Amino acid sequence: MTTTAPVPANTQTRYTVRRSDLPLSCPTPEMTLWNSHPRVYLPIEDAPDHQAQCPYCSATYQLVD
Repeated sequence: MTTTAPVPANTQTRYTVRRSDLPLSCPTPEMTLWNSHPRVYLPIEDAPDHQAQCPYCSATYQLVD
């Protein structure tokens, strides 16, 4: 059995996401939550430029496909 370590939350300011990652939340499910803000869902697919910014940590997410 292989497991991957969780990614620390809020370590980057820009993230690239794919449609397979939707619905998009910040922090993402792969990130640890103990040192982060509450999870918030971001409607990136509805944005005209396919970008969304987290209201808590200001991380920017870009939908690439």
